[in-house]
Amino acid sequence: MARKKTKTPAETGITPKKAKNAVAVAKIVVPAVVPALAPLAVKAASAVRDAYDHYQARRLGVPLDQLSEFTGRGAHLLARIAGTSEALSEVRQAERATDDDVRFAKDSQATLEQLTAAVRAAERMPASRRKAAHQAVAKELEQIEAKVLKRLGV
Repeated sequence: MARKKTKTPAETGITPKKAKNAVAVAKIVVPAVVPALAPLAVKAASAVRDAYDHYQARRLGVPLDQLSEFTGRGAHLLARIAGTSEALSEVRQAERATDDDVRFAKDSQATLEQLTAAVRAAERMPASRRKAAHQAVAKELEQIEAKVLKRLGV
């Protein structure tokens, strides 16, 4: 097996004098260039953050100004709960709403408040328990959403 011959610094073209000169140039250039690049870096970071916020809001299905309300690992569930709560308001205020519809909306709203508390409490649970809690909340939420859609005639 042939060994690769490593090059000495002199063979690569790097000499102690060239290295010393490069360090001297860097001491002058870097302080001059870094302040000029800082505003660009801040603008780039801001643009990336803004794009990510828009992506998150679109993914959760909420307006950008409400994005801060839905944080954590259960953000998607909290957003669904908020959407269902708005739909319940529509059921309650519909022209053809019966007493049964109003009662359903009131009971479902209480359930949604409990589900919200469960999602927030699950944030501090170990991963396996949190996932189980989120699955239970999602299952209950699906049932409520189906009933809401039925009452709205969708």
